[in-house]
Amino acid sequence: MEKQAVIVIDFGSQYTQLILRRVRELGFYSELVPYDEKEENITKLQPVAFILSGGPSSVYDEDSPKIPEYVFKSNLPALGICYGLQALVHQLGGRVEKSSTREFGPAKLTVEKSVGIFDGLPEEFTVWMSHSDRVEKLPDGFESIAMSENSPYAAIRSIDHRYYGVQFHPEVVHTQCGKEILRNFLEKVAGLKPNWSMQNFAQRMIEELKERIKDGKVILGLSGGVDSSVVAMLLHKAVPDRFVPIFVDTGLLRKDEGKDVIEQFEAIGMKIHYVDASEKFFNALEGIEDPEEKRKRIGHMFIDVFYEESMKLKEKFGDIKYLAQGTLYPDVIESKVAERKAGAKIKTHHNVGGLPENMPFEIIEPLRYLFKDEVRALGRELGLPENILNRHPFPGPGLAVRIIGAVDRASVEILQNADAIFIQELKKWELYDKVWQAFAVLLPVKSVGVMGDYRTYENVIALRAVTSEDGMTADWAKLPHEFLNHVAKRIVNEVKGINRVVYDITSKPPATIEWE
Repeated sequence: MEKQAVIVIDFGSQYTQLILRRVRELGFYSELVPYDEKEENITKLQPVAFILSGGPSSVYDEDSPKIPEYVFKSNLPALGICYGLQALVHQLGGRVEKSSTREFGPAKLTVEKSVGIFDGLPEEFTVWMSHSDRVEKLPDGFESIAMSENSPYAAIRSIDHRYYGVQFHPEVVHTQCGKEILRNFLEKVAGLKPNWSMQNFAQRMIEELKERIKDGKVILGLSGGVDSSVVAMLLHKAVPDRFVPIFVDTGLLRKDEGKDVIEQFEAIGMKIHYVDASEKFFNALEGIEDPEEKRKRIGHMFIDVFYEESMKLKEKFGDIKYLAQGTLYPDVIESKVAERKAGAKIKTHHNVGGLPENMPFEIIEPLRYLFKDEVRALGRELGLPENILNRHPFPGPGLAVRIIGAVDRASVEILQNADAIFIQELKKWELYDKVWQAFAVLLPVKSVGVMGDYRTYENVIALRAVTSEDGMTADWAKLPHEFLNHVAKRIVNEVKGINRVVYDITSKPPATIEWE
């Protein structure tokens, strides 16, 4: 497949990943690039159109991101979204000013000209706004094609039909006809035909991995989760004789997880290098309560263990040049790595950024711009079994971030047993595949209870289950009360040290999915 890309230029919006997602859903190959990416790297991608993302900046900020000059030189069609619209107007000679009224949330859009991106769409529909600046004067050669109550230039286009801009976010589900607007831009304005599918992606990625790795060797931290499993399958198909999956037992895994993972992947034909490093991880976490510090220590220890084991493997197999990771796009967004200078950091991910300079490996991240559901689709294309593909997401630091406060073997055992009951019952009740993620959390509080005729003062377990499309937002799962009652009874009766179970009904945002 000829590699031609719709280029999404990232100005730091938390919605940027959704633009990429929608474009791919429409069947077009797309890549995300930072706004200051070198032109030579863009040329290699063979761009066919540009989409300019939103972002938190004002065009009048001292260091506000700019639309690269190559966008204008290319003569290719471009669509500016929110900040992308404002940057387009500002750089072409129009005027953007602070609005007297901010516009956040739903707004009614009135289409003035049903052309281009609005071809075939209703004259009025609801869109999602998120801005405090607005366009006050159009550049020469532009016209207004839609307005809202607070935005007289809610959508614009150049007279030559090359540039379009919208003040709202067509990529979010809250915008009616959002997908149709993007399709119109790609098919009717840019004149593109759908040319991308997960099958194409799988084939291209396997060939790229073969070409990059060549005669080298690559290691991977295989956790058994969907992300690392799919990466393992890609490498197994691309370079089966030069791929060494390493399973590190941190002691922070779910109950019986190590045994299950090894059995599953050896059945596929992979030979797993197993490492029991639990003692090292528990020593590193002793007395540590701060969640960020726990993540950092686990991440550093994981790297240390990897380095140590890779040196052993080097003696056995020869030079190992690459380290593959199952990093996904939401990880990149939340970590604010260097390529996203305009974004906002939410939490640290131990497999994103932060690797030591002397790390003797080149990093390979084949899933870096995919979302969880896309990863599952890729896994199906590669032939991974459903019981692996349908596993709920599991954090890199493991149960350490589901134990609030200090972590030790006793607390891990309690949580493992409670979590196992929760997952068992979700599967029995045929609820497991209906939620995005479900798990138990061990709280740092005790409560009074009565068990038999005796007063108890023991630990509290919180149950968490959410529904989501991509993990960027999530709603708490409305599980049946009878189910929750049954699970709570089992946990209290079967898990020593627990006398109370609560259920988390907080959505994301304002909460994160994980508690730490």
